[in-house]
Amino acid sequence: MLLLAPTVANARRHPQFEPTDLELEDPGTTELDLQFGFVKGSDAHRIVMPDFELDLGLLDNLELDIDGTESIKGAADDHPLVLDHNSFDNLWVSLKVGLYDDHIYDSKDEDAKDGWAVGFQVGPKIPTGVDEHGLGAEGLFLLGRHEGAVHLVLGIGGLIDPHHTAIGRPYGLEGGLDLEYDLSDKWALLGELAGSIFASNDPRQAGGTFGVQYSPTDKLDLAIVGAYGFLDGNDPYGIFFGISPKASIW
Repeated sequence: MLLLAPTVANARRHPQFEPTDLELEDPGTTELDLQFGFVKGSDAHRIVMPDFELDLGLLDNLELDIDGTESIKGAADDHPLVLDHNSFDNLWVSLKVGLYDDHIYDSKDEDAKDGWAVGFQVGPKIPTGVDEHGLGAEGLFLLGRHEGAVHLVLGIGGLIDPHHTAIGRPYGLEGGLDLEYDLSDKWALLGELAGSIFASNDPRQAGGTFGVQYSPTDKLDLAIVGAYGFLDGNDPYGIFFGISPKASIW
């Protein structure tokens, strides 16, 4: 995220890593995951309008993902609530690939299933941020566990971002856990823990989210999520409202 700060080393706060899941859309099915919310920045605040992820199933084990964020942001420490300019994060265009899935179904309960899944997600980062140029890249190894109502995905990987005019090219390692706990066929609890360590001159990150999801149909998810940052590289806190419709396009 682009925030103004007193020194060149902190001229740009790197976007916080968001863990992903191993859900792959059926071929021809698309899902648009939108999140709108307010974030208290360490220097200036912002309104996310929106954080988005577009998923498109290509094959049974292959999905195209496009991930980006637009925000309305403040510009100064002494006026943190004055939101006066738009900001775009770099766009991540990636392929998510499922390598292995051994889900075992319970013959007495068709909705209950246990198993492991393995995959990866990789692709270029497009320089759509302010003062960014040159392509970057990001990749994650994904390990998923599904046991009854619990869906847990571990993601570990790294990134090399497009070059930023003020501070150079951020690069480092990232990892996190994505958790979904089904309360019923319509309600679920959501949680994430994530962190990043940079070899470049960017502060370390560690943060988490917790929320609840309501799915009135199998084609629509609604959610409210709170976020909290533990280190200087994170925003202190935020709250987001999400809507995720699905549609079949072929």
